[in-house]
Amino acid sequence: MTPESRTRTRTRTWDVHRLPPAEGKTFLVTGGNAGIGYFVAEQLAGTGADIVLGSRDPVKAEAAMASIRSRVPGARVRHLRLDLADLSSLRTSVDTLELDHLDAVVHNAGVALDEPRRRETKDGNELMFGTNHLGHFALTRWLAPLLSAAPGGRVVTVGSFAAKSERLDLDDLQSTEDYRPKRTYGRSKLAQMYFGLELDRRLRAADSAVLSVVVHPGGALDSLTPDRPPLHMRTAGERLGGLPPGLVLQGKDAGAWPAVRAVLDPEVRGGELWGPRLFGLRGRPRPEPPYSHLADTTVAARLWDASCELADVDQDLGLLRAS
Repeated sequence: MTPESRTRTRTRTWDVHRLPPAEGKTFLVTGGNAGIGYFVAEQLAGTGADIVLGSRDPVKAEAAMASIRSRVPGARVRHLRLDLADLSSLRTSVDTLELDHLDAVVHNAGVALDEPRRRETKDGNELMFGTNHLGHFALTRWLAPLLSAAPGGRVVTVGSFAAKSERLDLDDLQSTEDYRPKRTYGRSKLAQMYFGLELDRRLRAADSAVLSVVVHPGGALDSLTPDRPPLHMRTAGERLGGLPPGLVLQGKDAGAWPAVRAVLDPEVRGGELWGPRLFGLRGRPRPEPPYSHLADTTVAARLWDASCELADVDQDLGLLRAS
């Protein structure tokens, strides 16, 4: 069977509305209190798994958990206070999980700024790069023992279609010389995608059982997203306004599908990129070729080294050991 026919078979047999059971498994979703992360958590909760919502805001997390429980009877969901912009807090946060293993983490949380003023995290990193990339990079280090203890743990990194047109400036990762909000956001998501693919290369070289998969949600709009009061509610005008873009884009509920499949599907392989079927913008999830610039392993390795230094973690992230 050719790779193309395998792809067609896998895509044809996966039903986004009839997910396989996952009782006894535990999944952590960062930023699970809103947007795509909320729908990842809601959909995974329907499998019977234990879901941990990583969020820095306990009030918003409580509202998200209440919404999930109202739609998924018997949902097993709890909150982990998690601030990805504060690297020194992550180890303590992970310690409070009190788990003996973690089957998957979905690195979904993200900051997207529109304002022209450059902002920094508590650690002095540019806010979007520091949260979206460095925060998840460091979090992986502290989750490493739990992921390694699971039979086939997975790291699922949520990138962005916005990264396709961006390139990293390795001499200005913190955007101190060239700060433009949209570009800096796109580059932070590109850094995440480089990380996810490089992580899997290193895991395979170390003969680890942990997989690293990269996904992106395509074009996911609030105006096409089903209501989840009080988290998200659309006006009649917003619903009507979403109809034209709905021909090529989708809601955040559908934007969650690639991440959910990357967590659950036993046929998903490490080092793959998954996104929506139609032009990478909407539709059911399928594997797609990584963007050409993501194949540059030299850039990936240099980013890895810089990230270890900036996040103050060891080179192997605690994961790159034979299992």
